[in-house]
Amino acid sequence: MPKVLVPLAVGFEEMEAVIVVDVLRRAGITVVTASLTDHPTVTGSHDIPLVAETTLDAVVEDHFDAVVLPGGLPGATNLRDDARVARLVQRTAEQDGWVAAICAAPLALASFGVLRGKRFTSHPSVREPLQAAGGEYVEQRVVVDGRTVTSRSPGTAFEFALELVAHLVDEATAQRLSQAMLVSPSTSGV
Repeated sequence: MPKVLVPLAVGFEEMEAVIVVDVLRRAGITVVTASLTDHPTVTGSHDIPLVAETTLDAVVEDHFDAVVLPGGLPGATNLRDDARVARLVQRTAEQDGWVAAICAAPLALASFGVLRGKRFTSHPSVREPLQAAGGEYVEQRVVVDGRTVTSRSPGTAFEFALELVAHLVDEATAQRLSQAMLVSPSTSGV
């Protein structure tokens, strides 16, 4: 099964992180949550603490099939400003892995050069700074371009996660999970 890293920075969007981790694990994917700090407990943008399984320092040299960045502010800018996250995302992209970001987290992908020449989306509040990323900003709920997946907000987190399942496992698993969780076919691309 694929192995996915979800780095957690102070100020991450709780729904985006938890929904992605939950849906990927339901699909049988190994998901590692890693705190950017030395403490496993990371507080999200709505003051909800989440306990990460490890620290980023402990897994920074590991191989991951995908790196998924949850949004939220200041979480997305904390991800963007972390050189370890930049190296992991760039290495994963260079090794033909998947990189994904939701909400404000495409700011990090843009900073790392991953969005150059690609179609992508984000939360509307960060659209303007992203338009300089050298790609094409589109207003769709989930955008896949090559092995880069972007999405818009907590309200699109299920679709985002199911799209990742479709690519990391298969379409049938994504459809089965969508039906089991009663995710409306009209809002899910799978």
